[in-house]
Amino acid sequence: MMAGASVKVAVRVRPFNSRETGRNAKCVIQMQGNTTCISNPKQPKDGAKNFTFDYSYWSHTTVDDPSFAPQRQVYKDIGEEMLLHAFEGYNVCIFAYGQTGAGKSYTMMGKQEPGQEGIIPQLCEDLFQRTGENTDPDLTYSVEVSYMEIYCERVRDLLNPKSQGTLRVREHPILGPYVEDLSKLAVTGFTDIRDLMDAGNKARTVAATNMNETSSRSHAVFTIVFTQKRRDQMTSLDTEKVSKISLVDLAGSERADSSGAKGTRLKEGANINKSLTTLGKVISALAEMQSSKKRKSDFIPYRDSVLTWLLKENLGGNSRTAMIAALSPADINYEETLSTLRYADRAKQIRCNAVINEDPNAKLIRELKAEVERLRNLLFSQGLQELLDNAVNNNNGTGGVAGLTPSPLQLALTANGITPKNGSAPPAAGEPASAGDVPADPDPLIEDGEEGEEAVATEPISKEEAAERLLETEKIIAELNETWEEKLRKTESIRLEREALLAEMGVSIKEDGGTLGVFSPKGTPHLVNLNEDPLMSECLLYYIKEGFTRVGQQDVDIKLSGHFIKEIHCVFVSETNDQGEVVVTLEPLVGAETYVNGKQITEAVVLKQGNRIVMGKNHVFRFNHPEQARLERERSVTAEQQGEPEDWNYAQRELLEKQGIDIKLEMEKRLQDMETQYRKEKEEADLLLEQHRLYADSDSGDDSDKRSCEESWRLISSLREKLPANKVQSIVKRCDLLQQREEEGASQSQPDPSEEEDQQRPQTGDHRRPPHAGRQRDLLRGGSG
Repeated sequence: MMAGASVKVAVRVRPFNSRETGRNAKCVIQMQGNTTCISNPKQPKDGAKNFTFDYSYWSHTTVDDPSFAPQRQVYKDIGEEMLLHAFEGYNVCIFAYGQTGAGKSYTMMGKQEPGQEGIIPQLCEDLFQRTGENTDPDLTYSVEVSYMEIYCERVRDLLNPKSQGTLRVREHPILGPYVEDLSKLAVTGFTDIRDLMDAGNKARTVAATNMNETSSRSHAVFTIVFTQKRRDQMTSLDTEKVSKISLVDLAGSERADSSGAKGTRLKEGANINKSLTTLGKVISALAEMQSSKKRKSDFIPYRDSVLTWLLKENLGGNSRTAMIAALSPADINYEETLSTLRYADRAKQIRCNAVINEDPNAKLIRELKAEVERLRNLLFSQGLQELLDNAVNNNNGTGGVAGLTPSPLQLALTANGITPKNGSAPPAAGEPASAGDVPADPDPLIEDGEEGEEAVATEPISKEEAAERLLETEKIIAELNETWEEKLRKTESIRLEREALLAEMGVSIKEDGGTLGVFSPKGTPHLVNLNEDPLMSECLLYYIKEGFTRVGQQDVDIKLSGHFIKEIHCVFVSETNDQGEVVVTLEPLVGAETYVNGKQITEAVVLKQGNRIVMGKNHVFRFNHPEQARLERERSVTAEQQGEPEDWNYAQRELLEKQGIDIKLEMEKRLQDMETQYRKEKEEADLLLEQHRLYADSDSGDDSDKRSCEESWRLISSLREKLPANKVQSIVKRCDLLQQREEEGASQSQPDPSEEEDQQRPQTGDHRRPPHAGRQRDLLRGGSG
């Protein structure tokens, strides 16, 4: 058992991106040692806010800067420690948090270039390197992986093409929360894991493009189940330690107003914010528990979202956990960055109580062997070693059973002249326990029928639920009883299905079955996908074969999905001209939305290296012609490097500009809309505040006054539904003025001390002054006409 250990928290700041550079952003982050400082650009006179973490990584500059933290350093500090805990038998978890574009995916996955690999590929490579160095014949290792995506509270398996629907999340009394029917694939080396990661990213990219999602809108969880099996030569029994390594890339944490989200994207954001908000609530509740503000019996809202339910053990449970918060350095992202820092600051207060995950048999054997060793040392110190050896050799102690080997504990007691009482020593292997062997006290770990015993034994369940639980348990038992060879065969079968599905869609893979990255065929023109998320860009490759390559939804060479993709959308024609050059022409079909370099085309266009192609609304590609690219490189050896990469953002901006949409004007219009919306919401909030003030004012009156006040506000609410906010305000103001006149008339006819006091107050006619509830009702009825 390990004592509680705090969640390890690191923050990392990235360089400016092209958007921030284009807006002349200023850096508001400073780091010194483990301390991170952030300055408010709107109030520079205020002091900087300081936060201290386990690690503060300065990756804002270049590798030439002595303070620069490269990918390798992040892995050595966090990844290596977590891998060491996995070898010790603990569950471990690393999750990345931050707004979209802050560098989460780069830290976790990285790029497929030397020195650019993220934590996940480095950890996987290191894992197999260490297992490969094992020379102990009694120790064997096995590794299984799963890869899932959580999008809008739905779980999707990224490795099994047969798993098309949403998977169920369940909780087992022993295993805890898990995803039902999630594939766990056996791997034998780093190459297998690398290919599965790439296959999962491809599946994620295809689904995202077809459903108009982007990866920043979903959470990705890559899980490694690492099993260490040791054979004990003394007992000829196998013991196991099983570690679950969870590597989580969370969705972007930005607010809806900062992302400018609308419609479907706003709904996605609401679901994502639900899971991240719940994660924040869980982290806050656990942090309060550590600071004694919360009792351990208090409710922790794990089940409020799928994400927190699945991460339940990793947050304050049986796990060693690390969090990496990705930061933007730009002043324009100050609010988001400050929010991320506060989130991380709360997380470091959480303590997890991790235990080594060994099977009960292994634990029992280990404890018995320790007891034997202790007794041997005791007997040896008393000069009774020879007596013990004779007892073992004779194998006829009184505590044994005919034909069976007595236990070491029985032998030790017998050798020392002690006869164990009935039930005071455990029965020997294979000996049935008699009624007298049952201890007087029940298991001290389960008191008063609590925990699992109560759930299993006393909780009434229906026949249907019992049948479902039985089926669930049988599934788990079948999975646990699978041999390693069966797991490998299952993995190979799923790999073939996955490749067949990709081939059917026209996605190309290597001859050896590997699908990592984009490989450039020597001379064959091809398309690569472009995506808002760099992790998904250039992940899918489509060959354009000689002759005709048809694109669409049905009976085509390249299959795409979506409302704006026709059954046959367009055709690529690849021909060799008289000079031996391969020329590719794109021909759109009538009514099929197709754009080349931002311009909609209605007739055949000859494609050039690097052309951007958009089909429908969501499918964005770059055309690659390897031969043309080689000639361009030869011509521009001395030329300066291009400033802006021709990526997804470039293609989208180009598309808008060619359609006559001024991006700056569009952004200004959106800002104006947001300001209008803000003003409207502020007016509504003011009216709501006024309502509360009226209620407070009516507390001193009788029940009839309160009822009148309620009627008034029901009337105002109905007016607000039918009229603009400014019209409602003018009506309320008119009523207020009429009320003043009535009060003046009433004071002249029937003077009242309380009303005299009212008249002495300044009468400004401001509608915010709380009027008498009953009079306001009458005046509103009259004024509304």
